[in-house]
Amino acid sequence: MELQEHKLTKREYALVSSMLFALFFGAGNLIFPLHLGQLSGAHWLSAALGFLVTAVLLPLLSVLAISITRAGGVYDVGRPLGVCFALTFMVLIHGTIGPLFGTPRTATVSYTVGVAPLVPAHFQTLGLVIFSAVFFGLAYFFSVEQSKIVANIGKLLNPIFLILLALVFFLAFLKPLGNPVHQAVTTAYQHDAFFNGFLQGYNTMDALAGLAFGVTVVTAIRSLGKRNPNAIALVTARAGFFSMGFEAIIYLLLIVIGAMSLGQFKLAANGGVTFDQLVNHYLGVAGQAILAVLITVTCLTTAIGLVAAFAQDFHKHFPSVSYRVWLRFTTIASFLTANIGLNLIISWSTPMLMFLYPLAMVLILLSITSPLFKRDPVVYAFVVLFTCVPAVFDMIAAFPPVVSQSAFGKAMTSFQMSYLPFAKYGMDWVVPALVGAVIGLIWHFVKLAREHTTASVSDN
Repeated sequence: MELQEHKLTKREYALVSSMLFALFFGAGNLIFPLHLGQLSGAHWLSAALGFLVTAVLLPLLSVLAISITRAGGVYDVGRPLGVCFALTFMVLIHGTIGPLFGTPRTATVSYTVGVAPLVPAHFQTLGLVIFSAVFFGLAYFFSVEQSKIVANIGKLLNPIFLILLALVFFLAFLKPLGNPVHQAVTTAYQHDAFFNGFLQGYNTMDALAGLAFGVTVVTAIRSLGKRNPNAIALVTARAGFFSMGFEAIIYLLLIVIGAMSLGQFKLAANGGVTFDQLVNHYLGVAGQAILAVLITVTCLTTAIGLVAAFAQDFHKHFPSVSYRVWLRFTTIASFLTANIGLNLIISWSTPMLMFLYPLAMVLILLSITSPLFKRDPVVYAFVVLFTCVPAVFDMIAAFPPVVSQSAFGKAMTSFQMSYLPFAKYGMDWVVPALVGAVIGLIWHFVKLAREHTTASVSDN
């Protein structure tokens, strides 16, 4: 028994924390903070605080939700609402952060930012095909043995990424390109920097990923000898605090560097362009090679986590298909989607994020507070139902112009802006969710009071 339930060493805790950090820190986690720094300029701190709420605090809460409910994955988080909802939610989450949007983005971002500048223009399409094939081949190779995922990421890939990123930080702060407090602020960030930073944090997809990675983290901890659910929950929570705290520091540094870069460069179309400009400024052609390795490694670690989580969850709930078959399915599907193109992927993923993020946020908060109302499905139902309405409006408004600018899309947006509080900030789900929570909790405690009264009468 001692061999099965031994106390983890500091090295093992560090290994789990390193793996968790690497799973979270991927494609968007490098480029979105840099771009946020450029957009917010002198208002970088307010924007950063908003960004940290959705890019750090929410993912940490998602890890805690897995710990508190002893969930094995995203399915268990939605389980209080029934099997059908839990399965649907699991499929939507894994589809969005998996082969439809998130996983392909790990390959397209690493290629577009790191490799494409080194490839002749007339070979770009072929280059992406070859690169994404090798990329997802490696993702499959490193995740095919579930027991080795923690070692492959925590021991091998993550240290390479951190060393290269530390080099970029050292150069950026040794010879800063400008003073961040003196840089121009874009119109959107002049008055609503916090809320715009909050919405930018959606793009990292980390709150969704935190729910999906639950099964991978639990599997990894069990591989280290932990079997007791309470012990697994405690290790998950501690690793989450460490890894997300470290990630917050990196985000702040990237946002500051993005703001400083305005002293030398103009506002770029995205953070990938900014990163490319920075490394070429400091290191020239060698910098581009370093950037290619840096961003490919960090994207690969996230891709490994995403394909493994997809395969583990789907095998768990559809056991007639093996883990390896699901793994092959998601890697091949991600390869095909990646070759559609980065801009198209982002334009169609944003609406799904605007719909799923509010649902994920309320489910995370419900999971954390669930001991207070004994995971009563009625409370869950009211909160989720009331949240779905504004989430649908947000999704329609975020679609490409073919939908959002249609007569139907404009009518929905007009209604949303007129009648839903905080709609202009993208926070129109907050008030309905709170109303749903109040109704659900009143229902719960009235029911408890009636049951207590009935029990007292029966005893007498």
